[in-house]
Parts: sequence; C-alpha cells; structure tokens
Amino acid sequence: MAGQRRRIRRRTRPRIRRRTHRRTRSRVRSFLRAGCGAGRGRGSDSGSGFGEGGGRRSRSRSRSSGSPSSSRAEKGEPRDPVEQARNICLRLLTGTPRTRKQLADALRKREIPDEAAEEVLSRFEDVGLIDDAAFADAWVESRHHGRGLARRALVRELRTKGVDAAVIDEAVGQLDPDQEEATARELVARKLRSTRGLDRDKRLRRLAGMLARKGYGEGMALRVVRRALEEEGEDTEGLDDPF
Repeated sequence: MAGQRRRIRRRTRPRIRRRTHRRTRSRVRSFLRAGCGAGRGRGSDSGSGFGEGGGRRSRSRSRSSGSPSSSRAEKGEPRDPVEQARNICLRLLTGTPRTRKQLADALRKREIPDEAAEEVLSRFEDVGLIDDAAFADAWVESRHHGRGLARRALVRELRTKGVDAAVIDEAVGQLDPDQEEATARELVARKLRSTRGLDRDKRLRRLAGMLARKGYGEGMALRVVRRALEEEGEDTEGLDDPF
C-alpha cells in the first residue's frame, strides 16, 4: 500500500513545476555551452568564461584558517566579482527556478558588489534564465493544486520571494472563486473524518481554522464547512455567525 500511495503522489504531483525546472536547467546548460558572454574579456584564462577549468585543476582540500578570499583562490574560483556572480546564479538555477530577488539576496550574502550583481542579473533576465512571471505562474499552479493554498496565501508567499505586485496579480488571477471553493471543499472532505466524535463547534473551529491557514476567507470557509457538516446530518443552526 505504501508503494501504491507513493506512486499515486508522484502521478498527481503538478507537472507544470517539473516542466519549468527542466526548462530552466536546459537554459542553464545552453548558457554554459555558449560561454555566458566569455567573449566580453572576463575569465578568458579559464577558457569557458566561468572559471570552471580552474575549479577542476585546483582540488586542494586545505582547511587552513585563512581568509574567505584566499580560500576561494585555493579552490580555483574566479576573483572577478562578475564571474563569481555568474557561477553562484548558475549553481542556484540548476537546482530550481528562482526569482530575481532570491538571486540578488544570495549574491549580497556572498558579498558580491552591487554593480557586478546587477550586470549578471540583468544579463540572465535578457536570456530568459530569470523569469519572475513564469516563476509566479508555476508557483500558483503547484501550491494551489499541491497544497490547496488560496489566493491570499499565494500572494503572501510570492511577495516574500520579491515578485512584483503586478506579476503576482496576474499569476493568482489564474484562480477563479469557483475553483478556490472546489479546492476548499476537497480539503474539508479530507479532514472531516478526523473530526468525527467532536462536538459541532469544535469541528467547525478545526475545519475553518485549517482553511484560514491556507488563505481562505472567513465567508467561504464558513459556507464550505457548514455544507460539509449538513451533509453529515449535523444541525448547523447558528453557524451563520462569524467564527
């Protein structure tokens, strides 16, 4: 049964996020093969424009207490901040799509100068390696169908990732109220059985609280929970009051 459940989860996992990941990885590989603008004069000694050759030649595992810059030099990482920024962004994008702000934060954490970071991030946007709109679309699709999140919760999450408000509005616009309510009913139906044996008010609070945490409004949550309880034969008189 456990193996069957795992297979079912794999089949039902949203496909759009996997397609976005594959597309991003493909773009990263193409960018690597093209040399990532190596002809601009940076990193010519490494041959590829990324300092990768130097990274392969230098396999020192020294654990000396030297400065971070000397440690990076021992590992063969490029000293040019633009090359460092490219390497950092490419490594991050190979694992999963990321927003421009996420990459900018990572570069700032690694103490990459703002000018170098801006140059690399803008270049990556130009070639499609950074696409906040595509990221937001995939995030909404994945998190709504995978976790049952409503628009309010999705907006909060995308804001924390630095996506522009207009882009967020367009992405969450994929979800219409009818689709949200259908998802809310599915969530309540799955949780309903675990609340049997509790009194009506406790069931109401537990189910409505679950929906609230996922970003559903009070009116929709109350309507969906009341309908589910009525279908089980519960007396729902007085449940129109706000919870």
